[in-house]
Amino acid sequence: MADMMQFDLVSPEKRLASFQAVLVQIPGADGDLTAMPGHSPVITTLRPGVVRVKSAEGEKDYVVTSGFAEVTASSVSVIAERAHAGDEVRKEDLEDVLAAARAKASEAEGEHKDGAEKLVADLVELMDRMD
Repeated sequence: MADMMQFDLVSPEKRLASFQAVLVQIPGADGDLTAMPGHSPVITTLRPGVVRVKSAEGEKDYVVTSGFAEVTASSVSVIAERAHAGDEVRKEDLEDVLAAARAKASEAEGEHKDGAEKLVADLVELMDRMD
């Protein structure tokens, strides 16, 4: 179908989703991205946030911490370091990721410091929205 695209979301632990979608909103490291059928090919790294997918059955959300997404005209593949179904994730599921990011930020130097601090800020914002 020309008005649908394949959506796949995997993490090292499991495949979280694989179905036909109308659009996929991605929290890209360089800004949010909405992919629809016919989209130009792109690969982007992910920042902590919510991947929102609209399909014929409705809308589904997935929380990701990092990874990357590959978008083509007919598909979106999200490979996440950690991912959770949006209706199942709790703050506690992300606390160890935040602690590790804070430790890395405190040790980072020079050009790596800003990126490490941005990761911490993105995780804090994501977790704050979970209240």
